[in-house]
Amino acid sequence: MNLPLVVGVDGSDSSLRAVDWAVAEAALHTLPLRLIYAARWERYEEGLASYPGCPSGAVVAEHILASCVERARRVSPAVRISGEVLSGGPVSALLQEGHGAFALVTGSRGWSELAETLLGSVSLAVAARAVCPVIVVRGPEQDRHGAGRPVVVGVGHLGQDAAAVRFAYREARARGVELHAVRAWRRPAHARTDQPLLEAAHLLYEEQAATVLDEVLGQVPCDDGQPVCRREVVEGPAHRVLLAASAAAGLLVVGALRPPGDFGLQLGRVSHAVLHHADCPVAVVPRRV
Repeated sequence: MNLPLVVGVDGSDSSLRAVDWAVAEAALHTLPLRLIYAARWERYEEGLASYPGCPSGAVVAEHILASCVERARRVSPAVRISGEVLSGGPVSALLQEGHGAFALVTGSRGWSELAETLLGSVSLAVAARAVCPVIVVRGPEQDRHGAGRPVVVGVGHLGQDAAAVRFAYREARARGVELHAVRAWRRPAHARTDQPLLEAAHLLYEEQAATVLDEVLGQVPCDDGQPVCRREVVEGPAHRVLLAASAAAGLLVVGALRPPGDFGLQLGRVSHAVLHHADCPVAVVPRRV
Protein backbone atom coordinates (compact mmCIF):
# COMPACT_ATOMS: atom_id res chain seq x y z
CA MET A 1 0.00 0.00 0.00
CA ASN A 2 1.33 3.46 -0.92
CA LEU A 3 2.13 5.81 1.91
CA PRO A 4 -0.15 8.87 1.90
CA LEU A 5 0.80 12.38 0.96
CA VAL A 6 -0.07 14.42 4.08
CA VAL A 7 -1.00 18.09 3.94
CA GLY A 8 -1.54 20.33 6.94
CA VAL A 9 -4.51 22.70 6.70
CA ASP A 10 -5.75 25.60 8.81
CA GLY A 11 -8.17 27.36 6.45
CA SER A 12 -5.74 30.14 5.50
CA ASP A 13 -5.22 31.08 1.87
CA SER A 14 -1.73 29.64 2.05
CA SER A 15 -2.97 26.25 3.26
CA LEU A 16 -5.68 26.18 0.57
CA ARG A 17 -3.00 26.68 -2.06
CA ALA A 18 -1.09 23.84 -0.43
CA VAL A 19 -4.19 21.63 -0.71
CA ASP A 20 -4.52 22.36 -4.43
CA TRP A 21 -0.85 21.60 -5.00
CA ALA A 22 -0.99 18.42 -2.90
CA VAL A 23 -3.99 17.07 -4.84
CA ALA A 24 -2.07 17.43 -8.10
CA GLU A 25 1.00 15.82 -6.52
CA ALA A 26 -1.03 12.88 -5.20
CA ALA A 27 -2.56 12.36 -8.64
CA LEU A 28 0.91 12.39 -10.27
CA HIS A 29 2.15 9.61 -8.00
CA THR A 30 -1.18 7.74 -7.56
CA LEU A 31 -1.03 8.34 -3.81
CA PRO A 32 -3.79 8.68 -1.23
CA LEU A 33 -4.08 12.19 0.18
CA ARG A 34 -4.54 12.79 3.91
CA LEU A 35 -5.54 16.21 5.22
CA ILE A 36 -4.98 17.03 8.86
CA TYR A 37 -6.03 19.98 10.99
CA ALA A 38 -4.23 20.33 14.30
CA ALA A 39 -4.53 23.14 16.79
CA ARG A 40 -4.60 23.59 20.55
CA TRP A 41 -8.16 24.86 20.66
CA GLU A 42 -8.69 23.51 24.20
CA ARG A 43 -6.92 26.55 25.71
CA TYR A 44 -9.64 28.81 24.25
CA GLU A 45 -12.67 26.71 25.18
CA GLU A 46 -13.24 28.22 28.61
CA GLY A 47 -13.35 31.75 27.22
CA LEU A 48 -15.67 30.78 24.38
CA ALA A 49 -18.10 29.15 26.79
CA SER A 50 -19.22 32.59 27.98
CA TYR A 51 -20.42 33.38 24.45
CA PRO A 52 -23.25 30.95 23.67
CA GLY A 53 -23.35 31.97 20.02
CA CYS A 54 -19.70 31.10 19.40
CA PRO A 55 -18.90 27.64 18.07
CA SER A 56 -16.34 25.62 19.99
CA GLY A 57 -12.83 25.22 18.69
CA ALA A 58 -13.53 21.59 17.84
CA VAL A 59 -16.55 22.57 15.72
CA VAL A 60 -14.53 25.22 13.89
CA ALA A 61 -11.78 22.69 13.26
CA GLU A 62 -14.19 20.12 11.84
CA HIS A 63 -15.75 22.74 9.58
CA ILE A 64 -12.38 23.89 8.23
CA LEU A 65 -11.26 20.32 7.61
CA ALA A 66 -14.52 19.36 5.88
CA SER A 67 -14.27 22.41 3.62
CA CYS A 68 -10.68 21.54 2.66
CA VAL A 69 -11.57 17.90 1.98
CA GLU A 70 -14.45 18.99 -0.24
CA ARG A 71 -12.18 21.41 -2.07
CA ALA A 72 -9.64 18.65 -2.69
CA ARG A 73 -12.32 16.30 -4.02
CA ARG A 74 -13.53 18.94 -6.44
CA VAL A 75 -9.99 19.43 -7.74
CA SER A 76 -9.45 15.72 -8.40
CA PRO A 77 -12.27 13.22 -7.78
CA ALA A 78 -9.94 10.36 -8.73
CA VAL A 79 -7.61 10.87 -5.73
CA ARG A 80 -8.51 8.95 -2.57
CA ILE A 81 -8.85 11.67 0.07
CA SER A 82 -9.33 11.47 3.83
CA GLY A 83 -9.13 13.97 6.65
CA GLU A 84 -8.74 14.07 10.42
CA VAL A 85 -8.80 16.68 13.16
CA LEU A 86 -5.99 16.16 15.66
CA SER A 87 -5.72 17.87 19.03
CA GLY A 88 -2.33 19.30 19.89
CA GLY A 89 0.09 21.63 18.21
CA PRO A 90 0.40 21.59 14.41
CA VAL A 91 4.18 21.09 14.47
CA SER A 92 4.08 18.01 16.70
CA ALA A 93 1.11 16.58 14.80
CA LEU A 94 2.77 16.98 11.39
CA LEU A 95 6.06 15.57 12.64
CA GLN A 96 4.26 12.51 13.97
CA GLU A 97 2.36 12.08 10.70
CA GLY A 98 5.67 12.25 8.84
CA HIS A 99 6.71 8.84 10.18
CA GLY A 100 4.13 7.22 7.92
CA ALA A 101 3.99 9.65 5.00
CA PHE A 102 5.35 9.78 1.47
CA ALA A 103 5.89 13.49 2.16
CA LEU A 104 4.43 16.36 4.18
CA VAL A 105 3.01 19.41 2.39
CA THR A 106 2.51 22.80 4.03
CA GLY A 107 1.67 26.31 2.96
CA SER A 108 4.19 29.07 3.35
CA ARG A 109 2.23 31.06 5.95
CA GLY A 110 -0.56 30.57 8.48
CA TRP A 111 -3.33 32.80 9.77
CA SER A 112 -1.12 34.58 12.27
CA GLU A 113 1.68 35.37 9.83
CA LEU A 114 0.94 38.14 7.39
CA ALA A 115 3.99 38.58 5.18
CA GLU A 116 3.84 36.18 2.24
CA THR A 117 7.49 36.70 1.35
CA LEU A 118 8.89 34.89 4.38
CA LEU A 119 8.22 31.43 5.72
CA GLY A 120 5.88 30.77 8.65
CA SER A 121 7.11 29.26 11.91
CA VAL A 122 5.14 26.00 11.55
CA SER A 123 6.43 25.27 8.06
CA LEU A 124 9.99 26.12 9.06
CA ALA A 125 9.91 23.88 12.15
CA VAL A 126 8.42 20.96 10.21
CA ALA A 127 10.92 21.32 7.35
CA ALA A 128 13.75 21.40 9.88
CA ARG A 129 12.78 18.29 11.84
CA ALA A 130 10.64 15.90 9.78
CA VAL A 131 11.95 12.41 8.96
CA CYS A 132 10.28 12.43 5.53
CA PRO A 133 10.45 14.96 2.68
CA VAL A 134 8.68 18.25 3.37
CA ILE A 135 7.31 20.37 0.53
CA VAL A 136 6.54 24.01 1.24
CA VAL A 137 4.22 25.43 -1.40
CA ARG A 138 5.28 28.94 -2.33
CA GLY A 139 5.85 31.10 -5.39
CA PRO A 140 3.61 33.18 -7.69
CA GLU A 141 0.18 31.68 -8.41
CA GLN A 142 0.85 31.23 -12.13
CA ASP A 143 4.10 29.35 -11.43
CA ARG A 144 3.06 27.25 -8.45
CA HIS A 145 2.10 24.09 -10.32
CA GLY A 146 5.14 24.36 -12.57
CA ALA A 147 3.61 22.75 -15.67
CA GLY A 148 6.45 21.97 -18.08
CA ARG A 149 9.08 23.58 -15.85
CA PRO A 150 12.15 21.56 -14.80
CA VAL A 151 12.74 20.11 -11.37
CA VAL A 152 15.89 21.72 -9.95
CA VAL A 153 18.00 19.90 -7.37
CA GLY A 154 20.79 21.57 -5.48
CA VAL A 155 23.82 19.32 -4.97
CA GLY A 156 26.02 20.29 -2.06
CA HIS A 157 28.11 17.50 -0.56
CA LEU A 158 29.01 13.99 -1.61
CA GLY A 159 27.11 11.52 0.56
CA GLN A 160 24.58 14.10 1.78
CA ASP A 161 22.41 14.75 -1.24
CA ALA A 162 21.84 11.32 -2.83
CA ALA A 163 18.38 11.08 -1.22
CA ALA A 164 17.50 14.53 -2.54
CA VAL A 165 18.66 13.57 -6.04
CA ARG A 166 16.57 10.37 -5.98
CA PHE A 167 13.53 12.38 -4.88
CA ALA A 168 14.15 14.95 -7.62
CA TYR A 169 14.53 12.23 -10.27
CA ARG A 170 11.21 10.73 -9.22
CA GLU A 171 9.47 14.11 -9.32
CA ALA A 172 10.88 14.96 -12.76
CA ARG A 173 9.89 11.56 -14.14
CA ALA A 174 6.33 11.87 -12.81
CA ARG A 175 6.00 15.31 -14.40
CA GLY A 176 7.72 14.34 -17.66
CA VAL A 177 10.15 17.27 -17.37
CA GLU A 178 13.88 17.84 -17.35
CA LEU A 179 15.91 17.42 -14.17
CA HIS A 180 18.31 20.31 -13.65
CA ALA A 181 21.11 19.42 -11.21
CA VAL A 182 23.04 22.44 -9.94
CA ARG A 183 26.18 22.76 -7.84
CA ALA A 184 27.56 26.13 -6.79
CA TRP A 185 31.25 26.80 -6.34
CA ARG A 186 33.36 29.73 -5.19
CA ARG A 187 36.94 30.75 -5.69
CA PRO A 188 38.95 31.99 -2.68
CA ALA A 189 38.23 35.60 -1.80
CA HIS A 190 41.77 36.72 -2.69
CA ALA A 191 41.84 35.04 -6.11
CA ARG A 192 41.99 37.11 -9.31
CA THR A 193 41.46 35.88 -12.84
CA ASP A 194 43.93 38.26 -14.53
CA GLN A 195 46.96 36.14 -13.59
CA PRO A 196 47.69 32.83 -15.36
CA LEU A 197 48.27 30.77 -12.20
CA LEU A 198 45.14 32.08 -10.53
CA GLU A 199 43.16 31.48 -13.69
CA ALA A 200 44.31 27.85 -13.59
CA ALA A 201 43.19 27.65 -9.96
CA HIS A 202 39.84 29.10 -11.02
CA LEU A 203 39.40 26.28 -13.54
CA LEU A 204 40.44 23.74 -10.91
CA TYR A 205 37.69 24.83 -8.50
CA GLU A 206 35.14 24.63 -11.28
CA GLU A 207 36.34 21.16 -12.29
CA GLN A 208 36.18 19.98 -8.67
CA ALA A 209 32.59 21.16 -8.47
CA ALA A 210 31.73 19.29 -11.67
CA THR A 211 33.38 16.13 -10.31
CA VAL A 212 31.34 16.22 -7.10
CA LEU A 213 28.18 16.79 -9.13
CA ASP A 214 28.94 13.79 -11.32
CA GLU A 215 29.73 11.59 -8.31
CA VAL A 216 26.49 12.44 -6.51
CA LEU A 217 24.41 11.88 -9.63
CA GLY A 218 26.29 8.63 -10.22
CA GLN A 219 24.92 7.28 -6.92
CA VAL A 220 21.41 7.30 -8.36
CA PRO A 221 20.58 4.34 -10.62
CA CYS A 222 19.20 5.45 -13.97
CA ASP A 223 17.05 3.53 -16.44
CA ASP A 224 15.33 4.26 -19.73
CA GLY A 225 12.44 5.91 -17.90
CA GLN A 226 14.58 8.54 -16.21
CA PRO A 227 14.23 12.17 -17.32
CA VAL A 228 16.89 14.07 -19.19
CA CYS A 229 19.35 15.51 -16.68
CA ARG A 230 21.04 18.85 -17.29
CA ARG A 231 24.13 19.34 -15.14
CA GLU A 232 25.41 22.79 -14.30
CA VAL A 233 28.11 24.22 -12.06
CA VAL A 234 27.71 27.91 -11.27
CA GLU A 235 30.09 30.27 -9.52
CA GLY A 236 28.55 32.06 -6.56
CA PRO A 237 27.03 31.56 -3.10
CA ALA A 238 24.88 28.42 -3.15
CA HIS A 239 21.75 30.10 -1.82
CA ARG A 240 21.87 32.82 -4.47
CA VAL A 241 22.54 30.31 -7.24
CA LEU A 242 19.53 28.18 -6.23
CA LEU A 243 17.25 31.17 -5.75
CA ALA A 244 18.09 32.29 -9.27
CA ALA A 245 17.37 28.79 -10.60
CA SER A 246 14.02 28.69 -8.77
CA ALA A 247 12.66 31.45 -11.01
CA ALA A 248 12.38 28.98 -13.90
CA ALA A 249 11.67 25.82 -11.87
CA GLY A 250 8.51 23.87 -11.13
CA LEU A 251 10.03 22.46 -7.95
CA LEU A 252 13.30 23.09 -6.12
CA VAL A 253 14.75 20.16 -4.15
CA VAL A 254 17.44 20.45 -1.46
CA GLY A 255 18.91 17.93 0.94
CA ALA A 256 19.20 18.21 4.73
CA LEU A 257 21.13 16.20 7.29
CA ARG A 258 19.29 15.00 10.37
CA PRO A 259 21.68 14.46 13.30
CA PRO A 260 20.61 11.88 15.90
CA GLY A 261 17.95 13.12 18.28
CA ASP A 262 15.35 15.82 17.81
CA PHE A 263 16.86 18.99 19.19
CA GLY A 264 16.50 22.39 17.62
CA LEU A 265 16.33 23.45 14.02
CA GLN A 266 18.46 21.35 11.70
CA LEU A 267 18.65 23.39 8.52
CA GLY A 268 21.62 25.14 7.03
CA ARG A 269 21.87 28.58 5.47
CA VAL A 270 21.02 27.38 1.97
CA SER A 271 17.84 25.57 3.04
CA HIS A 272 16.74 28.55 5.12
CA ALA A 273 17.25 30.93 2.21
CA VAL A 274 15.33 28.91 -0.38
CA LEU A 275 12.48 28.14 2.03
CA HIS A 276 12.06 31.86 2.71
CA HIS A 277 12.59 33.29 -0.76
CA ALA A 278 12.29 30.73 -3.59
CA ASP A 279 9.97 31.48 -6.51
CA CYS A 280 8.57 27.94 -6.61
CA PRO A 281 7.61 25.13 -4.19
CA VAL A 282 10.58 23.79 -2.22
CA ALA A 283 11.15 20.18 -1.14
CA VAL A 284 13.51 19.50 1.75
CA VAL A 285 14.64 15.86 1.67
CA PRO A 286 16.29 14.61 4.88
CA ARG A 287 19.09 12.15 5.34
CA ARG A 288 19.83 10.70 8.78
CA VAL A 289 23.45 10.56 9.92
